[in-house]
Amino acid sequence: MATKPKLHYPNGRGRMESVRWVLAAAGVEFDEDFLETKEQLQKLQDGNHLLFQQVPMVEIDGMKLVQTRSILHYIADKHHLFGKDLKERTLIDMYVEGTLDLLELIIMHPFLKPDDQQKEVVNMAQKAIIRYFPVFEKVLRGHGQRFLVGNQLSLADIILLQTILALEEKIPNILSAFPHLQEFTVKISNIPTIKKFLEPGSKRKPPPDDIYVRTVYNIFMP
Repeated sequence: MATKPKLHYPNGRGRMESVRWVLAAAGVEFDEDFLETKEQLQKLQDGNHLLFQQVPMVEIDGMKLVQTRSILHYIADKHHLFGKDLKERTLIDMYVEGTLDLLELIIMHPFLKPDDQQKEVVNMAQKAIIRYFPVFEKVLRGHGQRFLVGNQLSLADIILLQTILALEEKIPNILSAFPHLQEFTVKISNIPTIKKFLEPGSKRKPPPDDIYVRTVYNIFMP
């Protein structure tokens, strides 16, 4: 039996959550080794397990992969979530890169000072509504395909859904002006593997809380 991928990261969303999403969408079971102390990180670093001395790190297929985008590309390509040809892969990559720029704002939000967090929610909403969501609304409205790229689920669909749901936790009506994205969200959420991941008891992580923030600071700050 093939060894399950093993994810090395603190017990929270962060940059590993996209990896969890893609593995879950592909129907791949995985294990997690949660980092809780600076000493655990140091052990990985001293053992030459981290190419650039940082996590996320995923053990998969005999490799220790780092760099979030490289991990996502490998898993997506392996599980047929990365398009059928170079043109589709390039479109998927372009959409994913744009969405990850927006997702990064969400990832960093809990680490802001309390006075800055509400301001950043307004900033995130403006960027989503003005810069990012109109792009995807136009794509979904105009190309007549079932998914963002082609007629098969891809990494682009998965990362966009992850980002939309994370934004809706902070701004419930964020999609009110985007009917095609509303339909997209319902459709992708009901794909069986994704629906299972969205149910209670899955390995999807909850929104970051103070415990997660303190743990990250304790591990990574000097």
